[in-house]
Amino acid sequence: MTRNAGKVFNCEKELTLSIIGGKWKMIILWHLGKEGTKRFSELRALIPDITQRMLTTQLREMEEDGIINRKVYAVVPPKVEYSLTERGVSLIPILDLMYDWGKSYMVEVLGDRASIRTVT
Repeated sequence: MTRNAGKVFNCEKELTLSIIGGKWKMIILWHLGKEGTKRFSELRALIPDITQRMLTTQLREMEEDGIINRKVYAVVPPKVEYSLTERGVSLIPILDLMYDWGKSYMVEVLGDRASIRTVT
C-alpha cells in the first residue's frame, strides 16, 4: 500500500505532485534516472544541501510510493543501494521536459539574473 492509498485527490495532477513534489524528490529521481543505481552516501554527495534525515525520509516515501527500489546487501558494514522502479523510470521524460522548460526560462526570462546551479 502506498502513502496515498485512501486519500482523495481533486485531479490526477494533484496525485502526481503528492508523489514527486517537494524540494528534493525530483532531484533524487533525476540522479537515479540519469546516473543509475546509487548508494545513500553517493546521493548525499550529489545533493550536498540535503540533510541525512531529509534524504532518509524522502527515500522512504519514494520507496513506499513504488518509484524507487531499496536493495539491502547482507554485508558488514551495511550496504544499501537505490534505483528506479519501472514506474520511477516512467517519470524521467517528465523531468526531462521540466529541465528543458527551466533551462529555456532561465535564458529567455532571467538572463543574467539567473543563479542556478545546473545539473546535467
